[in-house]
Amino acid sequence: MFWYQQPSRNGLKLVVSSSTWSHNSYEDGYSEAKFEANRKNTNYALMTIKNVTPEDEATYFCAASDH
Repeated sequence: MFWYQQPSRNGLKLVVSSSTWSHNSYEDGYSEAKFEANRKNTNYALMTIKNVTPEDEATYFCAASDH
């Protein structure tokens, strides 16, 4: 599962990728302390944004891959 952030008038930024078989992989500038991603199984994924501030305003997308 891939989680993306798209701030207003900007392109997509990858936040984190997660899988059921490995640890989450965060991109530079993002951390688990702020963006907590959970993937319990192939049918359930959740990203929680902690301590939301105005700078977090964006559209967030998830994308799945079977590879």
